[in-house]
Amino acid sequence: MPTHTRIRMFNTKDTYPNQTLDNDLCQAVRAGNTVYVRGQVGTDFKGNLVGLGDPAAQAEQAMMNVKQLLTEAGSDLSHIVKTTTYIIDPRYREPVYREVGKWLKGVFPISTGLVVSALGQPQWLMEIDVIAVIPDDWQPAQA
Repeated sequence: MPTHTRIRMFNTKDTYPNQTLDNDLCQAVRAGNTVYVRGQVGTDFKGNLVGLGDPAAQAEQAMMNVKQLLTEAGSDLSHIVKTTTYIIDPRYREPVYREVGKWLKGVFPISTGLVVSALGQPQWLMEIDVIAVIPDDWQPAQA
């Protein structure tokens, strides 16, 4: 029996056609009650960029992705315990953190923020990954 649930598996040759990569990855992994979400950027799950040149719009799309992936893992935003946010320009800190803060109001995760020289694609202005821990007694809402 597998110890992990892998969510939205993909191969990089399909998602990065402009690069010569061939790695099997997934968007999230649930291991026991812990959910690890891969770095999310301003693209939807079909690969369409949202917010070209707009760090806040990219952060909003990234957080929509995070929420969706946590839901698919049987979790939600309130379970996030750690975020790591990457921005390519220190001037993007306020718009990105304001947007992320809207999604995590009242959650109080620990947070690490980094300014990096570049991300995986030149149009990406920010990226966020999260770790969530699902409480033992938590039941997801029924749709």
